[in-house]
Amino acid sequence: MKKLMGLWVLFIYGFASKCVDGFEYLNLTELPFDSFHGVSAVSAYNPLIVGLTLIQGAASKGAVCLDGTLPGYHMDHGYGSGAHSWLIQLEGGGWCNSVRSCVYRKTTRRGSSTYMEKQIPFTGILSNKADENPDFFNWNRVKLRYCDGASFAGDGEDKTAELEFRGQRIWSAAMEDLMSKGMSDANQALLSGCSAGGLASILHCDEFRDLFPGSTKVKCLSDAGLFLDAADVSGGHTLRTFFSGVVSLQGVEKNLPSTCTNRLDPTSVQSSLAPTSADPSGYWHNCRLNHEHCSEAQILFLQGFRNQMLNAIKGFSMANQNGLFINSCFAHCQTERQDTWFADDSPLIGNKGIALSVGDWYFDREGIKAIDCPYPCDKTCHHLVFK
Repeated sequence: MKKLMGLWVLFIYGFASKCVDGFEYLNLTELPFDSFHGVSAVSAYNPLIVGLTLIQGAASKGAVCLDGTLPGYHMDHGYGSGAHSWLIQLEGGGWCNSVRSCVYRKTTRRGSSTYMEKQIPFTGILSNKADENPDFFNWNRVKLRYCDGASFAGDGEDKTAELEFRGQRIWSAAMEDLMSKGMSDANQALLSGCSAGGLASILHCDEFRDLFPGSTKVKCLSDAGLFLDAADVSGGHTLRTFFSGVVSLQGVEKNLPSTCTNRLDPTSVQSSLAPTSADPSGYWHNCRLNHEHCSEAQILFLQGFRNQMLNAIKGFSMANQNGLFINSCFAHCQTERQDTWFADDSPLIGNKGIALSVGDWYFDREGIKAIDCPYPCDKTCHHLVFK
């Protein structure tokens, strides 16, 4: 991938979040869980509620969800010192890799704006409160909804199944719409996303940079969007096959950065450790749901993956403009949740949490290359525990 203007990778040591479940590779925020670090799954905060805006005119550009409905986003306008600063968050929510799984997906909010919530809370990095989001609270903040199933990167169709694979067009139409609403005058911009959205923020970072003049400060943040081609618990590469389906079905390859595909097969950049298909006996079932139920051998396996991941990002971490915040927590999408982003007991590495680390990196206040000690040493983690 060509050199980026500062790509933040927030990769979470959260192996319980990487599971394949039948039709969809689900985002962790979709799954039922009891608590994280003793905090109720129902937010104790009083967040800003923001309405859905459908992108009128997107259909004429072929920029539609899987079922042909209009794509959309939620936006809260900036003010004061943040009036000309823009934060775009790309929603995550897994992928679909077959006609069957995409046909199912188009009956959900991940494939159709018909089923999207008409209002959503803005928390974490999207919060409008200075005491919850100190560096970005008064920026123009946008959450782009995810309804294509290929990280905003596909471009194709299946007329027989009535499926539209138009993620790349959705990305382009959304950016065009936002540029017309003031983003073209931005003096600062940050592209963010988690999970499938975190992967999308990597894939589209160069395109995002190219929207603006050189005088605009532009960076990209990927929260839990770095996926390694590592062996799973069966010794196989389950998701290599899975993502081969995504790439071929949705016409993704032509939209990937050529500097990547010239060196790597377009399907060889993703993996998951313990998908159910690689664990037919259910040996990893309890460990996936609750880290406290992992055996010593299972933890050792996960530590091996941690070491592989740290080795993989060595070259990336050497660039001064890049940043890292890698904590050893069974967690996912920590920039989106208020309790993990910025709260009294948020996770720390050293004495600094995620929000202040992101701010220090974005504004060049301090270089951030924060790597946690191995699990279970970090007592500030907000571990996810599933039902």
